[in-house]
Amino acid sequence: METEGRADESSSSQRDPPQNTGSYEFSLTPQDSRPTEDSQPAEKSVPIEEAIVVDRKAIEKLTEGLLSHYLPDLYSSKQALLELNQNQVILLDTLDQEVTKFRECNSLLDLNSLFTEAKFYHGKLLNIRKDMIMLHEKTTKLKKRALKLQQQRQKEVMEKEQQREKELERERQLIAKPAQRT
Repeated sequence: METEGRADESSSSQRDPPQNTGSYEFSLTPQDSRPTEDSQPAEKSVPIEEAIVVDRKAIEKLTEGLLSHYLPDLYSSKQALLELNQNQVILLDTLDQEVTKFRECNSLLDLNSLFTEAKFYHGKLLNIRKDMIMLHEKTTKLKKRALKLQQQRQKEVMEKEQQREKELERERQLIAKPAQRT
């Protein structure tokens, strides 16, 4: 089994060059290895109970190497994400401003329609006012005419009354009066 571990190590070292040069022996335990198409399923494999001893310094060096390999990329990714977040915040603020501008434009359109409507109704009110003034003048003329007609009728009635009285007086005068004996 150790030969397989070393064979795996040599094949992996051919694929990825090691960061730190040194003689570190590292192999996977059977539980850590993943089955390939050629290997048997996990239920049929026979567990090996031998423990692999790895030096603590080797673990630290491997950890340092792994971190030194991936940390610069992670930091640059973090910076890129922070910059992206800042750009998104700026974009959201800009979109909010644009939405506000559109709302103001819509409210201006509403104001324009309100002013147009107010102008229309103002014209109607002026027409109604003209009509009311005209009707007031007509009613005033009609009242004056009615008063004149009433005065004329009263005058006619009085003249007829006076005429009748004159006729009655005339008739009385025309009626023979018996002469008085003296």
